[in-house]
Amino acid sequence: MIRVTVDGQVMEVPQGTTLEAIAARYQSEYDGTIAAAAVNGKIRELFKKVTKDCEVEFFTLKDDVGHKTYVRTATMLFLKGIYDVFGADAAQGSRVEFAIGRGTYVNTKEVVSSTAENADKLKNRMRQMVEGKTVFKKKTYDLDNAMELFRERGMEDKARLFRYRMSSAVNIYEAEGFYDYFYGYMLPDAGYVKWFDVIPYEEGFMLLLPDRENPTHVETFSERRKLFETMMSAGEWGRVAGIETVGDLNDQICGGSMSDLILVQEAEQERKIGEIAKEIVRRGNVKFVMIAGPSSSGKTSFSHRLSIQLRTLGRIPHPIALDNYFVDRELTPRDEKGDYNFECLGAIDVKLFNEDMSRLLSGERVEIPSFNFKVGRREYKGDYMQLGENDILVIEGIHGLNEKMSYALPEESKFKIYISCLTTLNIDRHNRIPTTDGRLLRRIVRDARTRGSSAQRTIQMWNSVRRGEEENIFPFQEGADAMFNSALIYELAVLKTFAEPLLFQIPKGEPEYYEAKRLLKFLDYFLSVPSESLPNNSLCREFIGGSCFQV
Repeated sequence: MIRVTVDGQVMEVPQGTTLEAIAARYQSEYDGTIAAAAVNGKIRELFKKVTKDCEVEFFTLKDDVGHKTYVRTATMLFLKGIYDVFGADAAQGSRVEFAIGRGTYVNTKEVVSSTAENADKLKNRMRQMVEGKTVFKKKTYDLDNAMELFRERGMEDKARLFRYRMSSAVNIYEAEGFYDYFYGYMLPDAGYVKWFDVIPYEEGFMLLLPDRENPTHVETFSERRKLFETMMSAGEWGRVAGIETVGDLNDQICGGSMSDLILVQEAEQERKIGEIAKEIVRRGNVKFVMIAGPSSSGKTSFSHRLSIQLRTLGRIPHPIALDNYFVDRELTPRDEKGDYNFECLGAIDVKLFNEDMSRLLSGERVEIPSFNFKVGRREYKGDYMQLGENDILVIEGIHGLNEKMSYALPEESKFKIYISCLTTLNIDRHNRIPTTDGRLLRRIVRDARTRGSSAQRTIQMWNSVRRGEEENIFPFQEGADAMFNSALIYELAVLKTFAEPLLFQIPKGEPEYYEAKRLLKFLDYFLSVPSESLPNNSLCREFIGGSCFQV
């Protein structure tokens, strides 16, 4: 017998007992289905066995670790469904593209028709596996055998990815003859994946899954057409450039062609910024360019580059930060924990903003405030402004797309831009890179450089930041006149060098350690790209430093 400590309680179990069996004894004490465990501080799947005295911590579907495990397992279940219903070629040819709200878009163009009938076939097969508790088996292969296994199955994208792995072995999952590789941990069997839906969408299907807060409820799919088209456009650019996966990117790095790729990508972004500037000028009556996007989207660099493009078209842009209209600190609303909620609309003096902007629009001379964050007070320092015929205000802030923020301004005077880091590069065809991972790595690097904040602190705050985005940004993104994708196809290979030392500083035993380890494993897929070859106006420089703009 061995001693296992769970939440301070000690129990004795036979050597070789699975974590799943131990979890079953404690499940009633947890609010949510147990999905994974940590044994002596290291994450383990529930089908793993305990072989010596240890401390065990459980994660449920409401935890980040557990939720990611559920999503990963549901994705394999979906692909296994395609494999069973439509064949091996269809499964191999399907590409897990990106998330739109609670849905993950799987492109099945040319392998499976996107019809309601086929969606029902997939759902029925997936439910059969859930009811039958189809087991996901994990086996370790040496690298050469793993590459051979996937080449035999036509999965060249995985073989290319493994070519750059430093480890000598790789873990592969198998379910009733279907083999796949997944970045991260899995549930023991399909019986855990009770909540999902599949609907036909565009050239494939949407796999709908619950969110962390309500892990047993699948919401109806909410259409986000502009976001979808922006993501598809970015993905198509990657295909034209020959870079759809991390393996493709690593090939380019090894081939010595990164300098050209960087210049081409930067030129493509500049072209799109120029097109947005032309559309603003074409409309004629625009006086307020409202820019909003989630954290670490590159809003500041984008606003500078947009301003330059507007200048080339004869306009005179003036930057205004909505942060300067914060209410005084003691008037700031507080969240449920009693902390100041700087991200809600009530933290902004909306009335004063609309009064000032309306006066500017009518031709008056207005003194614009600035906010002193050290003392928590709005101040006036003689910063007067008066709009001429060619003047345009470039306004950046979290609430820029919310109509309540600019309720007094005529619609024709506003041009709204949504910006985000919409990563479309995949690890391989079946492992997408969440856009939030790119933004989190950006923020970790920038916070360390500009604020002296540790990676641990940034990760600690990230869920709160995400909640603010869900409430104050994402609901308004489809109302934008233009969307701009600030993701650079090469940037994760650049951020790697800066992020890794910061993540390694997070000590084992801290709550943020698990996320740090996950990100380190993720970055391990990439070869490094030196930052010296980046132009000084690159959006990436807002995070790594060396920008020609004040960012």
